[in-house]
Amino acid sequence: MPGKITRDSIDAVRMRSDILAVVGEYVQLERRGSLWWGCCPFHNEKTPSFCVTPDRGIYHCFGCKKHGNVISFVEEMEGIPFPEAVDRLAKQFSVELKYEEGTFVPDEGANLNKKYIELYTRVAGTFHYMLTNTEAGKFALDYIKGRGISDEIIERFNLGYSPGDRYYLRKFLRSKNFSDEFLDGSGLFSRNYKNIAFFSDRLMFPITDKNGNVVAFGGRFLRGNMEHTGKYMNSTDLPWYQKGEILYGFSFARQAIRQKRKVIFCEGYMDCIAYHQCGVDYAVAPLGTALTEAQIRLVKNIVDEVILSFDSDGAGQAATKRAILMCRSQGIPTRVVHLNGGKDPAEIMILFGKEHLTESVESSIFDFEHLVMTLKQSYPVDTPEGKARIAKELFDYVDALQSDIQKESTLGKIAVAIGLSTEAVSRDFYNRSELNNRLASYSALRRQNEKGEHPDGAAQVKPDAELRTLLAVIADMNLFETMKAELGEDDFENPLARRLFTALKECHEEGDVSLDAVESRCQNDVISNLVEESVMSGEYSMNTEQSVKDGIRMMKRKTLMRRRQRLQDRLSEIQSSAHDGEELVTLFEEIMAVDKMLRDNSF
Repeated sequence: MPGKITRDSIDAVRMRSDILAVVGEYVQLERRGSLWWGCCPFHNEKTPSFCVTPDRGIYHCFGCKKHGNVISFVEEMEGIPFPEAVDRLAKQFSVELKYEEGTFVPDEGANLNKKYIELYTRVAGTFHYMLTNTEAGKFALDYIKGRGISDEIIERFNLGYSPGDRYYLRKFLRSKNFSDEFLDGSGLFSRNYKNIAFFSDRLMFPITDKNGNVVAFGGRFLRGNMEHTGKYMNSTDLPWYQKGEILYGFSFARQAIRQKRKVIFCEGYMDCIAYHQCGVDYAVAPLGTALTEAQIRLVKNIVDEVILSFDSDGAGQAATKRAILMCRSQGIPTRVVHLNGGKDPAEIMILFGKEHLTESVESSIFDFEHLVMTLKQSYPVDTPEGKARIAKELFDYVDALQSDIQKESTLGKIAVAIGLSTEAVSRDFYNRSELNNRLASYSALRRQNEKGEHPDGAAQVKPDAELRTLLAVIADMNLFETMKAELGEDDFENPLARRLFTALKECHEEGDVSLDAVESRCQNDVISNLVEESVMSGEYSMNTEQSVKDGIRMMKRKTLMRRRQRLQDRLSEIQSSAHDGEELVTLFEEIMAVDKMLRDNSF
């Protein structure tokens, strides 16, 4: 390991680096007198408050107060440590670095990785030549042009063709004096058959790191049977390449991403290229895997929003939801592109043209709207179970939000989307275990009522607070009169609990409170199993009276809170319309009365 960079070297880098040139790669600067001004790259603003003083080699933002010199600017913008920022500027402005132990000599591993990256760059050039200048690669060139990709984009992305002769690459590289030992560690050849190229007869997509160095390849099979070869092949992880930490197209899109303060994450190589072909030059793609936290962090500091454009099939929609949650957990606002008429951007561009694809991006919707739309297609919003399922799915989204204000606001949006009170949705959000129990109850009832199935009962439904109170009553039937005097069917939200309460009420009215009578009235295996297990275990026979009283108070309080929310919703509704004041006064009085009962616990 080298020692620390000497102070003289650091000073030389700082003095010889052109801060205007460096900052100008990220910020559009305008001269005003001896100073240069632009919109700050560290926070979102429309009026420039970011100032560069080239004579002193410093910058300062009067908005967010970020300030420093050219080295700290590169550190901040690239998210890299100080030594790496110094080294990068030294190379850019031809400064020789010295270290406290002497001149820096790269360690063997770093030097070897550099040589492999140089090899990949040369191989990418060879593949590009094969695509654009040989008869063997003509069919691949015809294919890519048939997908609407221009010569300019082919050149920019350095697309290529790997020869069908799987022995060609090894022989070619040997002729260039590369040793077998070196080539064996390159990742370009089969592990078991050293002379056979990993990629053959494929359209090649060179993968570059954020600095534009070729570090890996992706290859698309274009002809023949793909059953055994696979449509796409990608380089495996290598010492100089970790696919979960690199984005395809990032080196080409980085400047546009910084300027526009947004990025599109799309499905794969062709989708990314299609976007760039259409002028949407801030598109990038994960590398043959789901989007990762590390890939999001690559753009986090240079974007104000992320736009997701994954396929419309089931896998694509699942990837979209995962990406939404990851972006939101990192505090990044997110939108989703809905592609109409095709399954992916490349297909849309071919079928309908560039304008249709760009319009789809401009019409992207907020992530919450996308989730609600897709969930309403999966669950019936007009049933209690459907509402609960949609809410439960959206709670993952709420969890990912970074501020309490966002969370509370979104809970209100969920309530509007599924036609419930904000209070009811919030209560389920903050008491997730009760919601899961209730969903299990809904599912058990639906299976039995609609399909005639007989689930395993208690093993499938964990009693929530309402069911636990009723099971305590069953442990001491004398307590039902107390419950009946305080509660009715409408006080129960859990459908299993409501059915059990009705059965107990009917049994008491007929004077037969045996377990057989209760189970017969319920006509539900789930409830029967719950009742039998509770009696056999004796779980609810301790402190029964207090448990029932506490359960009754809990349910009465919940009923009052639901009533208050209905009153508040009605109040909000009529305040925005032309009503006389009589109903308003009545509503205010009722809300105050409910508030007093809740405050005084007088229920």
